Amino acid sequence: MSSPSFIHLRVHTEYSLLEGAMRLKKLSGMVSDMGMPAVAVTDTNNLFCALEFSEYAKGAGVQPIIGCQVDVAFAGGEPGEKAKPPAPIVLLAQNEQGYEHLMKLNSCLYIDKHGALPQVTVEELERYSAGLICLTGGALGPIGRMITEHHKPQARALLQRLKEIYPNRLYVELQRHPGDDGQHTEAERLCERPFVEWAYDLGLPLVATNDVYFPKAEMYEAHDALICIAEGAYVDQSEPRRRLTDQHYFKSPAEMAALFADLPEAIENTVEIARRCAFKAYKRDPILPKFADDEVEELRKQAWEGLEARLAVIEPAAPREEYDARLKFELGIIEQMGFPGYFLIVADFIKWAKDNGIPVGPGRGSGAGSLVAYVLTVTDLDPLRYSLLFERFLNPERVSMPDFDIDFCMDRREEVIKYVQQKYGRDKVGQIITFGALLSKAAVRDIGRVLQMPYGQVDRLSKLIPVEGVKPVSIHQALIDEPRLREEAKNEEVVDRLLTYGQQVEGLLRNASTHAAGVVIGDRPIDELVPLYQDPRSDMPATQFNMKWVEPAGLVKFDFLGLKTLTVIQSAMNLIFKSGRPLHVAADGTTLYEPPDGAENEINLIPLDDDKTYKLYSDAKTVAVFQVESSGMMTALRQMKPTCIEDIVALVALYRPGPMENIPTYCDVKHGRKKLESVHPTIDHILAETQGIIVYQEQVMQIAQVMAGYSLGGADLLRRAMGKKIKEAMDAERPKFERGAGENGVDKKKASEVFDLLEKFANYGFNKSHAAAYAVVSYQTGWLKANHPVEFMAGVMNCDIHLTDKLAIYAEEVRRGLEIEIIPPCVNRSLATFDVVDQKLVYALGALKNVGGEAMQLIVRARDAGKPFVTLFDFARRVDLKRVGKRPLEMLARAGAFDLLDPNRRRVFESLDPLVQYSAAIHEQKASNQVSLFGDAGEDLPEPRLSPVNDWVASERLMEEQKAIGFFLSGHPLDDYASALRRKKIGTIADAQAKAEAEGSAIVKVGVMVSGFREMKSGKGTRYFRMNISDSTGQLSGIAMFPRKDDFDISRQVFETTDKVVVTLEGRFNDGQFDPTIRSVGPMEAAVADAGGAGLRIFCDDVVAIAQVGDLLTRTTREAKQPARGAVAFCIMAPDYPNEVDIDIPQSFVITPEIKGAIKSLDGVVTVEDL
Repeated sequence: MSSPSFIHLRVHTEYSLLEGAMRLKKLSGMVSDMGMPAVAVTDTNNLFCALEFSEYAKGAGVQPIIGCQVDVAFAGGEPGEKAKPPAPIVLLAQNEQGYEHLMKLNSCLYIDKHGALPQVTVEELERYSAGLICLTGGALGPIGRMITEHHKPQARALLQRLKEIYPNRLYVELQRHPGDDGQHTEAERLCERPFVEWAYDLGLPLVATNDVYFPKAEMYEAHDALICIAEGAYVDQSEPRRRLTDQHYFKSPAEMAALFADLPEAIENTVEIARRCAFKAYKRDPILPKFADDEVEELRKQAWEGLEARLAVIEPAAPREEYDARLKFELGIIEQMGFPGYFLIVADFIKWAKDNGIPVGPGRGSGAGSLVAYVLTVTDLDPLRYSLLFERFLNPERVSMPDFDIDFCMDRREEVIKYVQQKYGRDKVGQIITFGALLSKAAVRDIGRVLQMPYGQVDRLSKLIPVEGVKPVSIHQALIDEPRLREEAKNEEVVDRLLTYGQQVEGLLRNASTHAAGVVIGDRPIDELVPLYQDPRSDMPATQFNMKWVEPAGLVKFDFLGLKTLTVIQSAMNLIFKSGRPLHVAADGTTLYEPPDGAENEINLIPLDDDKTYKLYSDAKTVAVFQVESSGMMTALRQMKPTCIEDIVALVALYRPGPMENIPTYCDVKHGRKKLESVHPTIDHILAETQGIIVYQEQVMQIAQVMAGYSLGGADLLRRAMGKKIKEAMDAERPKFERGAGENGVDKKKASEVFDLLEKFANYGFNKSHAAAYAVVSYQTGWLKANHPVEFMAGVMNCDIHLTDKLAIYAEEVRRGLEIEIIPPCVNRSLATFDVVDQKLVYALGALKNVGGEAMQLIVRARDAGKPFVTLFDFARRVDLKRVGKRPLEMLARAGAFDLLDPNRRRVFESLDPLVQYSAAIHEQKASNQVSLFGDAGEDLPEPRLSPVNDWVASERLMEEQKAIGFFLSGHPLDDYASALRRKKIGTIADAQAKAEAEGSAIVKVGVMVSGFREMKSGKGTRYFRMNISDSTGQLSGIAMFPRKDDFDISRQVFETTDKVVVTLEGRFNDGQFDPTIRSVGPMEAAVADAGGAGLRIFCDDVVAIAQVGDLLTRTTREAKQPARGAVAFCIMAPDYPNEVDIDIPQSFVITPEIKGAIKSLDGVVTVEDL
């Protein structure tokens, strides 16, 4: 191969976020194709891909040059702290020391910057200069910027300073990016002459670079759109924005040589620099901090002591000698593989969490199969009880790091991480970076925005891209699969442009954040192993390498996961213990009360054979029960009717695409409808617990062990090969399996059949350790719901306190599913969180929209410091309403939280301004220690006058309540229509569901309220509506489809004029889920207009109210067009009367649901009933 003539030293990959478009995986191939032996990657202010790039380049036979484009702080003609815009230089690692310094400088860019722009100072460059080659940055670097801003003396002085910082390692960088007219950019023209002259004067070499951002010139326009996405700019805007040229592509050596034909030395120096940079990032073995002087002995000591402690409180699942043998075996493997320290570190922070009352999950993943983990209290599942395999977690025949995934209470996970930081040192612990990619749908939306296309059009195009699983397909695939997308691109140039650009940028990286769970712990400051990044939202640094590359760099990953369900369980138990009741009373009278700190979490000691819990599962009453709350899971539960924990374990494993086809077989065999088929006598016992079906990966391993004589380690390798469908491995393993089976008396034909069976299910099989651990958590939530339903639902709702959609579902389950009373939000009864009083659920003030938990705590603290509030003025005197805020107070009024102080919600709502002013004046007096001569602060201030208005009518009251709560809690807007609808034989949602469940399907007229509808179009062009409907018995989402186009248009007019409608609802149950379709729609007013007038019995606490009601009824009857009338009677419940007084009115009046609601809103009216 001839000597290279040019090497690219300034290349930006996709790791220059929303800037670079050179795809890293393709870079080495492009370099080889152009005959270049080396290339430098210099992403902007990061080393995100340093190790990854080194590995890819090495694999392609290309020399990687690790570099970085670093922004130097530069302001007012001088380098400084407030550089804007930043001025970059390029640093390249010559050797390992240079790489270490490059990592340090990268860490300086982000650590403790508190959200400031990533920049380094000249002083930091000097501190970490050894081993680095510096390129001056071209016309946009600090020296170039000084020249263009007419600060030439300072520019030359900085060049001299850099020469001193990088002796014999500084190159003056030249760039030429000619435009269409052949001229270089203005900055390049202004800077080149001084650069060349000063380089010769100071004896500095020149170097030519092309600032590469994209692979080919044809990508320039798409890349320009990418820059606009980053800057929030538009492609065609006239205002100044960042613009490159179409020359920032990956040029060939010949193109670069031609471009710098007058300065051949600048081209030759690229090769010289490449020769000077002989370093490549390399992988390291995992490095852990030392936990103890003798980690082997310490692990043995803790393990044997832990076994004694476990066996003292559990009922052993096997003879003691089996536990002893299993523990010895596992300890031997752990010691042999060199992992005692890992187990000790994990056990230590989990023990700390449990000692400090932080809920920890019983296990997750294959780690639950380890007895050592169980006796160290890392897990809470006895692996012998569930027949779990250690080799599935740690295989002596395939050396890899153990990997415990630990679930913690989501609210207190950070406390555990802080403990780890304190124990090992803040500089030795970090989070792990993760990157978000620009996927197809997002690319279409972002490109559409920068092209200034109408939002509705872009939204529609994005929605045309199909989704596979959870990810959208590529734009290329969408154009193949979706004819409407092709048609749009064909008919409109801007759409074609959008999709072309989108294909060029999709898959590029968009943003950096931190991994939700991953934490690394090192034996030294981690910036000595990897460069660091810091998310502005976190005070903890993160590695610049992602999850895939951080471990090869020498760091060990620990997963600290937050599991909401653990928080739910703890919240429910806290409410149970607060009441003074035991969690559980056993048949022998043993009780489980709140344990002391550091003791075993009592939820782990509940019985696993509770009949009430399995009935709850069998009846599929599993809303909010972990793992089994989806409609499909509920259907499976009804089929399975679980009777033991093994059934729940199997269901967790089976309920996935593929394996779920076996659920009917499992259920039929379990309930005797189908005979258990023998696979082979030697292995039938392995499949007995799963009704003859291979469900778990561990069963694949056990069958290979028992039938064919594999070790469990070898069986795990077989399972992995089968799961990954590695043909070469399968071809080698089949004869080995058949031979081993033959030695155990199994003929070759049967052995081959079993091998085929294993091959099929190895891909589907689920990790039993994980299934068992999550089945136990599911059982714990099911047990709590069956035995402590109100505390459990309060715990669930506390964990989703800001998610009103979920709260609506849970409130429905509490009221209708569990028939538990909900006490509405009330300043005298509610806490900021959901609470339980007398086995009733008290709605949380903090669950209201836009209130803020701290503001609600102010109210609760003020109440708890004295007594319940008596009046609104008492409330204003004791709570600083200015601190609470006007908006939260409005939400409290709308929700009825002041009803005990004043039942007229509208009056409260419209009186908030004077109440806040009154409260502010009182609290200002308190703050200044001004006390009235006659008593407490504020007692001499006159109480403000409340707004003299009638309450909202019933329907308005409920709509205002919905604005605050997110759903209807105290009633439903159709409540006043109930009697009229009944008289017209118009049913409810519950009626339709009951009929469909009993008869298979149902067609029922139902009165409902529409809370949202969207026009849709089917693939065949048929228009329909997708809509949400509700009544007092439930809520549904469904579609409205009509046989004729006229019906569609008429229905749309109805929806646009009223939200109260009568629909013909056709429904059936599919997989346990009610599936409704609406076939006709009409306004409810018209449907009940001739329903006949139900009479009203009106209860008043004030005689004056009778006159107001009479005026209302007389006026509405006179104005009404309908003839339907009803009788009216009053019942006076005033304090002045010793008994209730009944008054019958001889005449009749027009009665409608609206009139009934208007009467309820009048002052002095307590309630209204139908006669």
